[in-house]
Amino acid sequence: MADEQHDAGSTRFRPEITRRAPDFHGLGRGNQPQEPSVSTGKQLIVGREIVLNGQIAACDKLIVEGTVEAQLENSKVIEITESGLFKGSAEIDDAVIGGRFEGTLVVHGLLTVQSTGRIAGEVRYGRIAIEEGGEIAGTLEVNGVQPIARPAPATAESGTPD
Repeated sequence: MADEQHDAGSTRFRPEITRRAPDFHGLGRGNQPQEPSVSTGKQLIVGREIVLNGQIAACDKLIVEGTVEAQLENSKVIEITESGLFKGSAEIDDAVIGGRFEGTLVVHGLLTVQSTGRIAGEVRYGRIAIEEGGEIAGTLEVNGVQPIARPAPATAESGTPD
């Protein structure tokens, strides 16, 4: 019945399809644009078996699962997982070391060395927490704390200070 009869007043239905250019920016789940989350900020994850060399600046959180040979500056948090290795220098607000760190580490806030964590080199920190089994080899210094200057004891030969 290709020739259907229609009422004189009826028209054929033709849906109008709007064509638009595809938007590939930030497609997430359900093809909806995904806004960056304020809580995650600028986060860099170096996955297992990945090697990254260079300079990293202004990173809110660096997670190292692979190997990073770099200078890390103006950043907030570094987390080195059990499989991770960081070689170089890092100046950071807080650090969690569960893998290996080799080099110079300056932590203005809390340095946490987990039971699987190993640090070799020069370390300066604001506060520190070391789990049983965690290791630090090298120099260790508290940030912002100067040694207390104590006067030399007076001896009988030197007399009393003038």
